[in-house]
Amino acid sequence: MTASSFRFCMSVLVLVAGPVLFGPVASAQQHGQGRHHGSGGAMSSPSPVLQAPGQSVFGTVQEAIRRLEADSTTDWSRVDMAALRQHLLDMERVAMDVAVEAQTPIDGGVRLRVRPTQEAARASLDRVLDAHPHMLRQETGWTMAVTEDGDAYVLRVTTPNPREVDKIRGLGYIGLLAYGQHHQRHHWHLVRGAHPHE
Repeated sequence: MTASSFRFCMSVLVLVAGPVLFGPVASAQQHGQGRHHGSGGAMSSPSPVLQAPGQSVFGTVQEAIRRLEADSTTDWSRVDMAALRQHLLDMERVAMDVAVEAQTPIDGGVRLRVRPTQEAARASLDRVLDAHPHMLRQETGWTMAVTEDGDAYVLRVTTPNPREVDKIRGLGYIGLLAYGQHHQRHHWHLVRGAHPHE
C-alpha cells in the first residue's frame, strides 16, 4: 500500500469511526461545559448536539408547534395536529407510492398517467387531486384536469403561455404536485383548525 493510499484509508476510517468513538466524549464534554457558570453567574444551557428531527413529518409538526407557541392569538382549543399529520401522510404516499406509467407531451403542456401502488396511496391521491388543481390554477394560471382510467389516473396539465410549456413538461408528476407556495399556507390553516383552502 502506498503512502497516499494509507492516508486515504485512515481519513475514511476517521470519518466513519470518529463519531462512534469520540461522539460520547464530545457530548459529555459539552454537557459538562453547560454546568459551568458564565461571567454573569448564570448557568448556560447546552445546545442540542443534533438539529434535524429525524423524520420529515416530525420536522413539520415541530415547526408548526413553534409557530403556534410564538403566536399570542393561537386558540389551542382549535389546533388540529391530527389533520396536519393526515395531510403529511397523504403527501408522503403520493410522492413515494404512486408509479408514473407515462408522460406524454400534448399541446400546451403534458399528459401524465399515474397508478397508486398501494390502496392507502389511492385514497391519498384522491384527496390531493381534489384540492391541488384549484390551488395550482390560482398560483400559476395552469389547468390540471384529472380523470380516472381504470385503476390509474390521467392528469392533463396545460398553460395558455407558450413560454411555460417546457417548464410544465420538465416538472413532471412530482414537480407539478410540489409546485407553489400554497402547501405551507395549507398546513398552517389545517393545524389552526381553519378551512384548509382559505
